[in-house]
Amino acid sequence: MMKKKSIYASTAFLVLILCQMISALDVPLDLLQPPTITQQSPKDYIVDPRENIVIQCEAKGKPPPSFSWTRNGTHFDIDKDAQVTMKPNSGTLVVNIMNGGKAEAYEGVYQCTARNERGAAISNNIVIRPSRSPLWTKEKLEPNQVREGDSLVLHCRPPVGLPPPIIFWMDNAFQRLPQSERVSQGLNGDLYFSNVQPEDTREDYICYARFNHTQTIQQKQPISVKVFSMDSLNDTIAANLSDTDIYGAKPVTERPPVLLTPTGSTSTKVELRGNVLLLECIAAGLPTPVIRWIKEGGELPANRTFFENFKKTLKIIDVSEADSGNYKCIARNTLGSAHHVISVTVKAAPYWITAPRNLVLSPGEHGTLICRANGNPKPNISWLANGVPIAIAPEDPSRKVDGDTIIFSHVQERSSAVYQCNASNEYGYLLANAFVNVLAEPPRILTPVNKLYQVIADSPALLDCAYFGSPKPEIEWFKGVKGSILRGNEYVFHDNGTLEIPVAQKDSAGTYTCVARNELGKTQNEVQLEVKDPTMIIKQPEYKVIQRYGQVSFECIIKHDSTLLPTIIWLKDNYELPDDERFLVGKDNLTIMNVTDKDDGTYTCIVNTTLDSVSASAMLTVVARPNPPFDLELTGQLERSIELSWIPGDENNSPITSFVIEYEDGLHEPGVWHYQTEVPGTQTTVQLKLSPYVNYSFRVIAVNEIGRSQPSEPSEQYLTKSANPDENPSNVQGIGSEPDNLVITWESLKGFQSNGPGLQYKVSWRQKDVDDEWTSVIVANVSKYIVSGTPTFVPYEIKVQALNDLGYAPEPSEVVGHSGEDLPMVAPGNVQVYVINSTLAKVHWDPVPLKTVRGHLQGYKVYYWKVQSLSRRSRRHVEKKILTFRGNKTFGMLPGLEPYSSYKLNVRVVNGKGEGPASPDKVFKTPEGVPSSPSFLKITNPTLDSLTLEWGSPTHPNGVLTSYVLKFQPINNTHELGPLVEIRIPANESSLILKNLNYSTRYKFYINAQTSVGSGSQITEEAVTIMDEAMASRQVDIATQGWFIGLMCAVALLILILLIVCFIRRNKGGKYPVKEKEDAHADPEIQPMKEDDGTFGEYSDAEDHKPLKKGSRTPSDRTVKKEDSDDSLVDYGEGVNGQFNEDGSFIGQYSGKKEKEPAEGNESSEAPSPVNAMNSFV
Repeated sequence: MMKKKSIYASTAFLVLILCQMISALDVPLDLLQPPTITQQSPKDYIVDPRENIVIQCEAKGKPPPSFSWTRNGTHFDIDKDAQVTMKPNSGTLVVNIMNGGKAEAYEGVYQCTARNERGAAISNNIVIRPSRSPLWTKEKLEPNQVREGDSLVLHCRPPVGLPPPIIFWMDNAFQRLPQSERVSQGLNGDLYFSNVQPEDTREDYICYARFNHTQTIQQKQPISVKVFSMDSLNDTIAANLSDTDIYGAKPVTERPPVLLTPTGSTSTKVELRGNVLLLECIAAGLPTPVIRWIKEGGELPANRTFFENFKKTLKIIDVSEADSGNYKCIARNTLGSAHHVISVTVKAAPYWITAPRNLVLSPGEHGTLICRANGNPKPNISWLANGVPIAIAPEDPSRKVDGDTIIFSHVQERSSAVYQCNASNEYGYLLANAFVNVLAEPPRILTPVNKLYQVIADSPALLDCAYFGSPKPEIEWFKGVKGSILRGNEYVFHDNGTLEIPVAQKDSAGTYTCVARNELGKTQNEVQLEVKDPTMIIKQPEYKVIQRYGQVSFECIIKHDSTLLPTIIWLKDNYELPDDERFLVGKDNLTIMNVTDKDDGTYTCIVNTTLDSVSASAMLTVVARPNPPFDLELTGQLERSIELSWIPGDENNSPITSFVIEYEDGLHEPGVWHYQTEVPGTQTTVQLKLSPYVNYSFRVIAVNEIGRSQPSEPSEQYLTKSANPDENPSNVQGIGSEPDNLVITWESLKGFQSNGPGLQYKVSWRQKDVDDEWTSVIVANVSKYIVSGTPTFVPYEIKVQALNDLGYAPEPSEVVGHSGEDLPMVAPGNVQVYVINSTLAKVHWDPVPLKTVRGHLQGYKVYYWKVQSLSRRSRRHVEKKILTFRGNKTFGMLPGLEPYSSYKLNVRVVNGKGEGPASPDKVFKTPEGVPSSPSFLKITNPTLDSLTLEWGSPTHPNGVLTSYVLKFQPINNTHELGPLVEIRIPANESSLILKNLNYSTRYKFYINAQTSVGSGSQITEEAVTIMDEAMASRQVDIATQGWFIGLMCAVALLILILLIVCFIRRNKGGKYPVKEKEDAHADPEIQPMKEDDGTFGEYSDAEDHKPLKKGSRTPSDRTVKKEDSDDSLVDYGEGVNGQFNEDGSFIGQYSGKKEKEPAEGNESSEAPSPVNAMNSFV
């Protein structure tokens, strides 16, 4: 279920309107005005006699009013009573009871008067009464002895207190006595028993009275109740009468209802308007009567009617005159009914129709005070002026009294006064003060200047313009600094000055000006209106179903005005979330961990800002396995059936789909439960089939989508009578274990299948197809019988019949078995082998005669084994392989043979006992196949242009080897393969020296063997020829020459001098050749190294007379190949960062990086060296 509620500030604005309409009549306190009572004590004021008495009376006025009191109609001089003080600047009295005063001495009717030069206001008559909580009077309580089934009333009769006490019944352990339709407490505090039962016997029925005002509890003496049952009464009577006397109390008899309260057939009830009407009917009877209420000639008021005390009390709240009428209660049980009619009359204390309101007039104006009230009976209206009856008050020519209205005309300043209207009847009175204040005041606006109002778009906006003036000013509204007066249907102008925009839009925002004017002047005020975007829940929480102990999350993602700060509150069932660490509230979600049943309910996300509030709700349903059924009952017991009924447990929010019924056999298998049947989840009774001689107990398991419940408590036990067995043993078989016996086996009956005591089995057999009589034997407590001395593998007819002490089971069906098997006598003949290919052959044989099998033919086994390999002529350990062919099959395939080999095989027949003799060995040979790969390939003795290859012959030649095939090809640094060269080698060779190879080159070799059938799989290997020894020697020699070391030192010194000169020249601001070069080129490091034609020729090895293409410093794939040159400038230092000066001198540094940067492609991994650098210039 999902609901969304959006609450804007409408309610707040309506309250604002009401408050402003009232405040518009308020006179600012800086202006002269008569007194107004602002606070006073309640009319009926019950005080705690242990505490000080505070009688409130507060008032305002200009000048500030003075206060006086009357007590019981006469002046109360507080100065003469040391216990009474009046608070400063207040009329509130404080009677000091704590210091010795007596609350009873200050009982009475008090009235306060607030007076200044413009009039006098008076308070209500305040009746002061101290609360009372008297003790119970002593009384002797006799024990109540009641016969079972009779009615009983235990009277409480609490002491009269002020206010009346709250009554309840408890026992000596301060535990409330349980109440029900049968036993309940009446409105008067008495305890009513519609009928007593033996369990009502006790000696501690105690009535308690709680006086809330003094917070005391008074206790009545315990009341004893003893209930006599019919059985105990009969025993008592029998013990006191002779055998010849007729005795015996009447059994408990059922009785029709009789009303205990109220008595008679009719009664009356008077209630005051606005109060709660309570009507009560309590009835005696057996069975316990049920109460029903109706209103004669009408319906009970909806939404205001409630039933309490097990429907014995009818409660109607906020009654009105329309609720008067006849109310009937009807008590009913199976023997009849009783009723009572209560005639209800609703009276009314006076209530306002129009209460007089303060009147502010300017000199010469007219006005009226209206005082209208209603009640039942109709109240009298009387007027007072400044607390004095208007008839004897000083005359004022400007006023005229006309019943409930005073008319004022041409008032002057002396007409200011406070008038009191009193409306009274026999049930109470109303008193209201209203002043007439004659003032001449120019307009003033009370709303603060530039007050800011903020509202939500599409909601009402109410702009306040609280004002005062006399005469009453006229109010006008403008929008903007120079805007025109606001008129039209899109605005509502209230009498209190408030401007209402019913549906504020974004363009409604801005500055609004309120202008107030009367004949004495004019004033204005500006207010600001801002219209905000509404808060919205864009992703609401969704209905969730979760299993118990799972985890669930509700989302609440919102969108709101950027200037408003939202707060998110989560509620569960409209209350705060439980104080539980399982509830995790996130920024926009609520997560509940380890969900339990109590988490089930409605979760609401409430988003509040200062201007609006939105909410969305979703239900969480917690599901679980059902609770176990209970109250199992067995009915309709018959010999072979019974009816079982039960009450389902709580389904835990997942409907029960089925019930599983299980049974226990306490006689044969106690503690073991068996499946009986399963019924739909809507069914709570089932007719069960029973077996004889079983002590049944049943239990029920409920099933829903979540799983199975725990089993119910077992039902009562039910033992069925014994009977003949209904069925015979199953799975009867006859199989011999030896060639001369027959083993008869069967599956024994279960305990409950025996149907009675003394379960036995009658085992019968005879040879099939032979005219023999049945041979029988009776056995018990076994499931096997062995018949000895039988011929080998002969068919027998067998049957096994159950019997018990009451008789035999029905005639059993016959089965056919066989006596024991023996090994087959002959071997298969005419064995033939057909070779299909080098690894597969097919074998054929003739079947053996079935009589020679001497048992169940299971199939044939083919034994075959390799004798020798024809290529090696060497014998090895013989490993026989076996293939089994089921049934009467006479051929089979032999897979996985080795080529060019000699094999033998034989065939044997198999039965249940074992294998027969083998056929004569049959020899066959497989043809040649392709060989396996050479056993190894090894490459040794690398030189500049040659490699030595050695290999081993194949592990499995699979024929006569004819040759080896060797293939090889070069591999460059990018792992690209060169042209493939193939060489055929005689089969008797196992090594080869390859010459005329390229130096420092990697080669890949492939070799495989061949037979006349074809080539076998190949083996591969790689090897590298060595590099040019002379070049390596020259590089080492140069690096160790003294002249080279001297040259390097000179170059380093030259670079140091140049750096010093550059540093000095730069500091002086001059130029030097290098500087001039830098000036000519913006960035020397990105200038290419050029000579005459703009390119720098790449170095080529002296032994390689194929110069590289000019202008190409690296191959096209951006790599420097090692075999091309080890002395490239790229391999030295930073590569292209080495530069030449204009005179051709080298100014690059000779140091490489500490760590070699990753090379692109397959660059040489050698570190740059001065040797390589110098070789580049040779």
